[in-house]
Amino acid sequence: MELAVGGMTCAACAARVERRLNKLPGVTASVNYATEKAAVQAPSALTVAALVAEVERAGYQARPVRRAEPAGPDERVRSLWRRLAVALLIGVPLADLSLTMVLAPSLRFTGWQWVVAALTLPVVTWCAWPFHRKAVIAARHGTSSMDTLVSLGIVAASAWSLYTIFRTGGETGQGDGALGLLLRPAGSVYLDVAAVVTIFVLAGRLFEAKAKRAAGDALRALAMLGARDAAVLDEDGTEHRVPVGRLRVGDRFVVRPGETIATDGTVLSGDSAVDTSAMTGESWPTEVAAGDPVTGGTTAVAGRLVVRATRVGSDTQLSQLVALVERAQTDKARVQRLADRISAVFVPVVLLLAVATVGTRLLLGQPFEPAFSAGLAVLIIACPCALGLATPTALLAASGRGAQLGIFLKGHQALEAARAVDTVVLDKTGTLTTGRMSVVDVWPAPGVDRDTLLRRAGAVEHASEHPAGRAIEAYARQQVGALPAVDGFVAEAGLGAAADVDGHRVLVGSPRLLADRGIDTDAAEPVRTEWAGHGRTGVLVAVDGALAGAFALADTLRPEAPAAVAELHRMGLRTVLLSGDGKAAAGAVGEQVGVDEVIAEVLPADKAAVITDLRRSGRSVAMVGDGVNDAPALAAANLGLAVVTGTDVALAAADVILVRDDLTVVPAAIRLARATLRTIRGNLLWAFGYNLAALPIAAAGLLNPLIAGGAMALSSLLVVSNSLRLRGFARSDRSTPAG
Repeated sequence: MELAVGGMTCAACAARVERRLNKLPGVTASVNYATEKAAVQAPSALTVAALVAEVERAGYQARPVRRAEPAGPDERVRSLWRRLAVALLIGVPLADLSLTMVLAPSLRFTGWQWVVAALTLPVVTWCAWPFHRKAVIAARHGTSSMDTLVSLGIVAASAWSLYTIFRTGGETGQGDGALGLLLRPAGSVYLDVAAVVTIFVLAGRLFEAKAKRAAGDALRALAMLGARDAAVLDEDGTEHRVPVGRLRVGDRFVVRPGETIATDGTVLSGDSAVDTSAMTGESWPTEVAAGDPVTGGTTAVAGRLVVRATRVGSDTQLSQLVALVERAQTDKARVQRLADRISAVFVPVVLLLAVATVGTRLLLGQPFEPAFSAGLAVLIIACPCALGLATPTALLAASGRGAQLGIFLKGHQALEAARAVDTVVLDKTGTLTTGRMSVVDVWPAPGVDRDTLLRRAGAVEHASEHPAGRAIEAYARQQVGALPAVDGFVAEAGLGAAADVDGHRVLVGSPRLLADRGIDTDAAEPVRTEWAGHGRTGVLVAVDGALAGAFALADTLRPEAPAAVAELHRMGLRTVLLSGDGKAAAGAVGEQVGVDEVIAEVLPADKAAVITDLRRSGRSVAMVGDGVNDAPALAAANLGLAVVTGTDVALAAADVILVRDDLTVVPAAIRLARATLRTIRGNLLWAFGYNLAALPIAAAGLLNPLIAGGAMALSSLLVVSNSLRLRGFARSDRSTPAG
């Protein structure tokens, strides 16, 4: 079953819920922080209510959900936007005013304390409310998180500042000069610290919330792929349209040209070419007739079909694709951020150190104010602003530079995975190739003029809706210009077309069409066999009952594909071509681009299985694809890369989007991801190192909280500056910023 889990603010929360559920007898649970769902396997004796209650006892909310349940408006993103906007509008003048009133007493005016207090309260209460709420919930359950430090730092800084303003009028520190004001651990006003902490952490949470919202797009896009309704046939042959959800196994429904097939079924009558590329990756439409199976989510190109439903609802292939993507996303959600892992120890240690600092000083006879100020300095110096900025600022810088290079990194998962990738799996149709059929060779029969063959075949195909016909017409126009008019056009559903051109009856189509008309095609067999060996499809032409020639059609290879594969090899990466096409077509493309291995005739579910097998063998896999059929494999890979010309489903399932329609950005994307990860690690190393070095100084009473706030801001500035170095990343540069 699945549970929707609410109230999680970091990967550590997901880990906490997962550990809590897995402690129940017989329960195996995996919590996906990105989609806020828990996939749970439990014994039948354990009720859903018991699982929900266990999640709630951990301090979170839960409810059962249906698979691929549509997501409602993301209130969390909107709420964070509102709080951040208010914090910026109030926090900036608040920080300026509080510092001015303390450092420049001559500028004070009557009632300035009340103005400062009025500006402070909205920022530290309403704007910072998400941190306070999670800190209280964590405390009620005997745990702590980054929210605990953020909340305590904001509350303590605000409370102490307001106490200082109203008790002393901000006059403390007088007579010591500027150095005394800065170094004495007592009497300062640092409401700017509370405001800046709130703004920085809200900005980091907003960035993360938007990334989480995008993580569920793959499932929603898959769910939207199918038809909304179907034309069902009654027993008397009457048609009426019903929602797809009302279809039952055994129902008969009609599919017209251009319509999406509503559900999996078997053709009862009719002939049509069916575009199955979304489900199988096969670039050439599949010809179907009575008795052939069809798949929901595919599209009838030409011809009317009557289909009997064989699988409906969650049993269809489309629904199983949804399940595959969801399962793969849950598997990779287990990667925990470094900051979240360390915070499990870091936060309690800081809290204990702050309390110990105050307690020790009081026991040694020191007055309360300097003791409390030293403890507060410990909290503020440890406040994890730099930690909160380490990842999002590097991602923002990398995203901006990546957009200029045609690369979009969707999140931290891409960075973690890119570091260890050693195998790149490439989809064929739409990735290494354009996904569009084109004429690559022409064979005129002995005694037939080539241009005459092109004009007559192109004229017939001018009226055709079939992709092969459009390719022949386009090629003919390019080669010979204007085409003659036709009479008596007849479309042979699933086989070809015929028409009268210049007084001759011209037939264009498959060998079966010509054989059915009694036309001898033996002369074309050698060339058709040769074409088939190179993955090309032959279309025959007959004029007045005699073979006139043949066209070879193939999916067009992207011109930059060989260079992209060669660059991946120079990086030391193994390459694999994965395709739903036949072995000949896939092998021909693999030979042209120079990949190490070709795996052909692979269905969507098998693509994900191939990726899983590679990972189980110890490989770290990057998958490059573009179609719906690639979505499970993109999600199952360590690193998923989708080309922008692909479907929304593939783009949503991937970790990296290749915005530029150019495969040479694949190696550049991996380099950019690795450079960004190095920068984030450098940021985290600095943030934690700074805290570890500064905490003993603050605990010793040598650091005024005002200095602590400044040092915290400086730490954040250094992190941001380091991240901005990624703007100098060069697409072909192999020595990128290390951070």
